[in-house]
Amino acid sequence: MKLSATRAQVLNPLQSVIGVVERRQTMPILANVLLAARNNRLAITGTDLEVELVAASEVNVQQAGDITVPGRKLLDIFRALPEGVNVTLATEGERVIVRAGRSRFTLSSLPAAEYPVVEEINAQQTLVVAQADLRRLIDKTHFSMAQQDVRYYLNGLLIETEGNSLRAVATDGHRLAICECALAQAAKNSQQVIVPRKGVLELQRLLGSEGELELAIGTNHIRAQIGDVRFTSKLIDGRFPEYGRVIPASPSRVVEGDREALRQALQRTAILSNEKYRGVRLTLKPDLLTIQAHNPEQEEAEDQVEVSYQGDEVEIGFNVNYLLDALAAVDGEKVQIGLGDANSSCLIRANDSAQGRYVVMPMRL
Repeated sequence: MKLSATRAQVLNPLQSVIGVVERRQTMPILANVLLAARNNRLAITGTDLEVELVAASEVNVQQAGDITVPGRKLLDIFRALPEGVNVTLATEGERVIVRAGRSRFTLSSLPAAEYPVVEEINAQQTLVVAQADLRRLIDKTHFSMAQQDVRYYLNGLLIETEGNSLRAVATDGHRLAICECALAQAAKNSQQVIVPRKGVLELQRLLGSEGELELAIGTNHIRAQIGDVRFTSKLIDGRFPEYGRVIPASPSRVVEGDREALRQALQRTAILSNEKYRGVRLTLKPDLLTIQAHNPEQEEAEDQVEVSYQGDEVEIGFNVNYLLDALAAVDGEKVQIGLGDANSSCLIRANDSAQGRYVVMPMRL
């Protein structure tokens, strides 16, 4: 393999894929990136066996070929080179030589044939989605995914197609986030897949606010082409909980308030909450919400917020972080909180939208 390019023509695709490449791997080849040069095009692939990223750019290929080189070292070299410099990459035996100006680097390599790539994902259906819509679905739900839960199917995001709707759902067993958007064209069939946490975060990083993308959903993989980057992720093989059953259908008490005022009052009260359990007590009276917190050092905080509520008095405890995450994700100035009794979940959403909904389980204080 031999090619010449500007620094940016190699650095940009390399930066796009490096997020899935770790320096220390159980398999040495996974610390490498795959360089494939042909037809005046360089494709760079990075993978951790769960998520695969392929980014391409136009270069001048003198000799076609494939090779793998240490990903992080190659990135560090290209970052350190001066801007606008012309670079040549060439294989010499089992080494890759990088030349730029008066600089010369010799890197070790491993055979391209050993590099694990996902060729075909056997797509069950392909959806056309606006990048901004898919990004919004992830932004509004990803914080509710579990982290390293033994219930492995919770360590990811449920992507569901149903008619003209694309839905994202995340839960860690204590809270749930759900958001949906309309598809321009109805989905071919109803399908539920769970994208692992790392795949969700990489996809979120890649998505922009302009243009559309094709989302191909297979039985074991999901794939999206975003500009010059192709994203592929394995799916979690498991059954996601029946989330519809935990969303309160018609809460007996409905509170409406200013989202920012509620958020600030919760943040202030949280300062003196128990650092481990993060519990706050909400006491609801007509047109007034009182938030209280205390900790093992006998310190206490109390704040009051004016709200729109007509009903009897009720006291419920919640994890303050879960409430703050939900309020941060809700669009609009006003927020609606649906409550039951002291043992019931609360439902948080914007006054004028059913697209983003957040369920938080109560906690005993």
